[in-house]
Amino acid sequence: PNVIWIFGDQHRAQALGYAGDPNVHTPHIDRLAAEGLTLTAAVGGCPLCSPYRGALLSGRYPHNSGVPCHQGLLPADQPTIADAFNDAGYRTAYFGKWHVGGFEEGPDQRAGLYVIPPEHRGHFDDWIGYENNNSQWDCWVHGGKGNDAFQYRLPGYETDALTDLFIDYLAEQGKQQASDDSKTSYGKPFFAALSVQPPHNPYVAPAEWMDRHTPGALTLRANVPDILRVVEKARRELAGYYAMIENLDWNVGRIRAALEQAGLAHNTHIIFFSDHGDMHGSHGQFLKTNPWEESIRVPFIIGGHVPQYANQGGRLPAPVNHVDVGPTTLG
Repeated sequence: PNVIWIFGDQHRAQALGYAGDPNVHTPHIDRLAAEGLTLTAAVGGCPLCSPYRGALLSGRYPHNSGVPCHQGLLPADQPTIADAFNDAGYRTAYFGKWHVGGFEEGPDQRAGLYVIPPEHRGHFDDWIGYENNNSQWDCWVHGGKGNDAFQYRLPGYETDALTDLFIDYLAEQGKQQASDDSKTSYGKPFFAALSVQPPHNPYVAPAEWMDRHTPGALTLRANVPDILRVVEKARRELAGYYAMIENLDWNVGRIRAALEQAGLAHNTHIIFFSDHGDMHGSHGQFLKTNPWEESIRVPFIIGGHVPQYANQGGRLPAPVNHVDVGPTTLG
């Protein structure tokens, strides 16, 4: 079977329809959860982008992965999940945010334009991404090497444009698997990851999604203290946050439709998760790096139209950390 990862940045587990959040409408992710398995105790044990991603790719804790801190560099000789899939005869691909390229952003240097050397791209067969970017309408991606190297600005909103690239890849893999009988009746399988920046701050989304949420109408979590500056900030930021999540949900729906169209839906595992959460005023705190539920608890769904998941809708309190995602995926 094929395997795909879909994951956002700073998407806390509580901010989904199936998780009971009254503010957000996520029918496509909810459907994925209803048809698959949801691990309700999943956490990002190091709730910060770079150390989480180093652990995710290597299956090793941050102090052993080569990326122990923010903006760390994944060593070129560090085996990754791509190596394991490559060795098993899979095609491998990565799209989107990387953030283990070791780039230190300064006043005259922008991480979004930094070109990561090919040897530091985790050994994926195909790689189109960027180091880090906090401007969703000004996202530059790069890839290739030598005379085939490229870099360009994505058209439109980041999540939508990256999903377009991902869908194109799925369509091509569907064609190849339909014609390639070198290994199985499905041809050579693939592992592909889609990593998007949203719902990471700044909390903005296309107008059609922002129009759905009014700060004053939101229901805050009970642990947001009734302090005016905290409540106002939480409401303002959550309105954009939920818009970003609903846009991501729509793109998950597009991916599932693309899998159906490519003839891949019934032999592709989908794993949906996040690197860490976001406090949004809970306990008076914002952003991440805090040891509270809103910061460390993440969504984790294993789904797809494959026989062992179809119509299960199971919820398991199995503890899953960043180092477990790779081995679970390989299993």
